[in-house]
Amino acid sequence: MTEAPTTADIQLIQAILPHRYPFLLVDRVVDIDGTQSATGIKNVTMNEPHFQGHFPGNPIMPGVTIIEAMAQTAAVMVGTTMGLINGDLLVYFMAIDGCKFRRKVVPGDQLIMKVETTRGKPGGKVWKFKGVATVDGEMAAEAEFTAMMDMQGAPA
Repeated sequence: MTEAPTTADIQLIQAILPHRYPFLLVDRVVDIDGTQSATGIKNVTMNEPHFQGHFPGNPIMPGVTIIEAMAQTAAVMVGTTMGLINGDLLVYFMAIDGCKFRRKVVPGDQLIMKVETTRGKPGGKVWKFKGVATVDGEMAAEAEFTAMMDMQGAPA
């Protein structure tokens, strides 16, 4: 048995997540420590479609997309560790708790998302995570979120 990767580039991310532009919100995942923790990286660019209307002349990344990016990071962590690639994993939000936003995220920022598992185990359907998103070491957002892991192609 080979060890699970500790990083995921965009090709591996796309093999795990069904999301695509404009809703794929993580560019790279590093420091994957099994199903315990990982760090996602999102390079925020002006050409993202939400900036056309949020807000014209003052582009700010919507808070809900920051939380979604943290959730995608968590899904990549679980999918990478469990070898769930090529359409085997769908993830659905069940709850978002303690969500707080601390700073604006704007084009040119690099969003760093640290996620850790607070409940969940390989083979389990319901997982809970804690996430913190930062830009230049300053907290942008934090939340706890619960997700259902639908492992369609996973062995029983």
